[in-house]
Amino acid sequence: MKFLRTLVVSILWLLVSLSAAGVLGVVGAALYFAPGLPDVRQLQDFELQTPLRIFTRDGKLIGEFGEERRTPVEYDEIPEELIDALLAAEDATYFDHAGVDPKGLLRAAVELAASGGDIQSGGSTITMQVARNYLLTLDQTFTRKIREILLALQMEQILSKQEILELYVNKIYLGNRAYGIAAASEVYYDRPLDELTLAEKAMIAGLPKAPSAFNPLANAERALIRRNWILFRMRELGYIDEAAYEEAVQAPVTARRHLAQVEVEADYVAEMARQFAIDRYGDRAYTGGYRIHTTLDSELQPLAGRALAGGLIDYDTRHGWRGPEQTDIPRSLAEAQERTDREGLEEELAESPEIMQTARRAAERSQTEIEGIEGDVSNWLQVLERTPAYGPLKPAIVVESEGREMRVLARGGELITLPWEGLEWADPYLSPYSRGTPPNSADDIATRGSLVRILEDEDGSWRLSQRPGAEGSLVVMDPDNGAILALQGGFDFDASKFNRATQARRQAGSIFKPFVYLAALDSGEMNPASVVNDAPVVLQDGSNELWRPANSSGDFLGPTRLRVALARSRNLVTIRVLQSLGLERTIAFLEGFGLDPDQLPRGLSLALGSASLTPLEMTNAYAVLANGGFQVSPWFIDRVTRGGDDDDSVVDEASPRVACRDCSEDQMMVEIDGETYEVAPRVADPAAVYILRDMLRDVVERGTARRALALKRGDIVGKTGTTNDQRDAWFAGFNSDLVATTWVGKDNNESTAEYGSQVALPIWMDFMGQALEGEPERWPERPADVVSERVDPDTGRRLREDQGGGIEELFMADHLPGFQPRRVEQEVERESGSQGTGAYEAIF
Repeated sequence: MKFLRTLVVSILWLLVSLSAAGVLGVVGAALYFAPGLPDVRQLQDFELQTPLRIFTRDGKLIGEFGEERRTPVEYDEIPEELIDALLAAEDATYFDHAGVDPKGLLRAAVELAASGGDIQSGGSTITMQVARNYLLTLDQTFTRKIREILLALQMEQILSKQEILELYVNKIYLGNRAYGIAAASEVYYDRPLDELTLAEKAMIAGLPKAPSAFNPLANAERALIRRNWILFRMRELGYIDEAAYEEAVQAPVTARRHLAQVEVEADYVAEMARQFAIDRYGDRAYTGGYRIHTTLDSELQPLAGRALAGGLIDYDTRHGWRGPEQTDIPRSLAEAQERTDREGLEEELAESPEIMQTARRAAERSQTEIEGIEGDVSNWLQVLERTPAYGPLKPAIVVESEGREMRVLARGGELITLPWEGLEWADPYLSPYSRGTPPNSADDIATRGSLVRILEDEDGSWRLSQRPGAEGSLVVMDPDNGAILALQGGFDFDASKFNRATQARRQAGSIFKPFVYLAALDSGEMNPASVVNDAPVVLQDGSNELWRPANSSGDFLGPTRLRVALARSRNLVTIRVLQSLGLERTIAFLEGFGLDPDQLPRGLSLALGSASLTPLEMTNAYAVLANGGFQVSPWFIDRVTRGGDDDDSVVDEASPRVACRDCSEDQMMVEIDGETYEVAPRVADPAAVYILRDMLRDVVERGTARRALALKRGDIVGKTGTTNDQRDAWFAGFNSDLVATTWVGKDNNESTAEYGSQVALPIWMDFMGQALEGEPERWPERPADVVSERVDPDTGRRLREDQGGGIEELFMADHLPGFQPRRVEQEVERESGSQGTGAYEAIF
């Protein structure tokens, strides 16, 4: 008996000691962490602000960013069933505890010990989640968990349970850019909270744990298991009766994607604006009601997006079929659920076998039949719902491939037949240069249950397509001030968020050559009629190897005038021009076109466009050519305002430098449409720029861009470009109103197997043809010091008035070439009756 008494006393003392140690630990932690804790009282005045909004220059919405919604719900607006569902899923004792759940913390402590210091989940009450979401970072550390606990205890002393829950439901992320339960209700069901069914409320309540893994759009079969576990918990906790439970657990999945629609598709620019806002205003950008007005033109931007997408699809069609995106997709949701990965659902499935049984029955009740298709296609419809469209390409699942016809199921349950005319292009892709044996039937292309892409043609018919294997960009600027009027950084932002217009540094190829020629013209040492030898050259490349550059055609023209060399993109002439000018001197000149000298290689390969530059940098450089030689800079933020629709105040405003052809050389400011601007500095002689522009017209009329003659405009000029192994294809061109650059290539730097004139130029033409439709032609006025003279086409030298023949050429008045020397006396010419160039061939 004495032993038992001693044992009981010892155990009691141990428990008291442990409790005291726990209390002391909590007190110690509170004293240690309290000075650095955020002030909980700020939550009493917390307001969920207007998100960041991005607009075109004429006020069309192109993007919206921000975690908080404009109209958060108040506690009494939250349906009781949704509150019960959230408590069943996240914190069943919420209204009973003081901010922390001791049992939950014990689980977290065990997990902490097992994981070696990282807390993966465990123990977070709703109050603690509010502390984390509003006042702390999201890192999974022990010290953060301690701070979370202390803040939760403070919050419970200052805020009511209803106030804390209100903060919680307005902040939590619930997938698909939905923050807060009101946003989730609109995104998934397109209805307000009070119109949701019990099953739909439970589905939303299941999202906070894992918004991606338990998302009904991304993974309906997993979401069903999570939903039915929550309904099971609600029944066990007495929140709902058996009848409500039975009805809800058997409800099919009704979630669909209902995202707010922007007015103009310009995701790449919207992301650029978002990054600008974060850099300038920090996290306040998402909550402060900022409105960014860009320079984008709401009519030109859609043209740019469609032109690039269409050109990349056309390119891809020429190179063959790479196969379906997925194969053997289960038709029914029940079948898909049998195959689903159940990792992460251990807690839910361990509760009761009933969870899996009811989820299976709900999946079976989700069955959907489409006229013309045998059986349940509920999973096919779910897959199509969660598969994004890329540009004009819509997802579809093959229902039947028979003979030379393919039937596919599209989003919304539409059954579409693809005729052989829309399938026969699908020779198997082997490499950029080759295709396999053409298909004999639709079954050779894709079989039942395969996910493919389809494209609607202008006549309303459909054809098979695929996400292009090549990428591209299109940048459009106002040459007079550098404003970005349109920008497409890739085929589709949802497919790839990498902005190739601003982030992809690719070799410029031959679109760089005009700047080398302009440097020669501007120096006065060369002119369009200067003759340079198009012949083999062997140079040291800085290593032990010799560099033997060649023309893309592999031939040599011999002595060639600069005008002809530029029109026909002769590599060897351009190298010799750069060699004559000097590398450092030319690089210093190029700096005036916005090109960073540190990005330009110190070698003669620069003449061939070996510099790695972004499409935006090249577009800006061409803008200087288009505006007559003024150094403008690219910009896309016109102004930033803050406030509401009726009381916006300007926070930031752009002040670009502008080209002013009529301004005097010392004029610093100019007024345009009532606004005063700084005049951009001249970086090239306007006469030299005018002459180069005329030379670039030859590229269109008789050079590598002859295809552009189809636009039937005499005021457009430009230059094609293709890099080694056809890795990059370019076209840069302009008229007096617009400058645009197109780049096409592959992100892995693989060959496109096409030239700039084949793939980049058609995209540019598609855009410019529509952008300039109905606009009058505009060619700049010839500068007074640009004169026209006849020259000998072989020597580039001027001909005298009494020397016949020759061709007209433009020159800077103070840099005229010498006269063609006479090789036969005038008297002999008169007596022979053959007045010509003075060459012997003229009289024999």
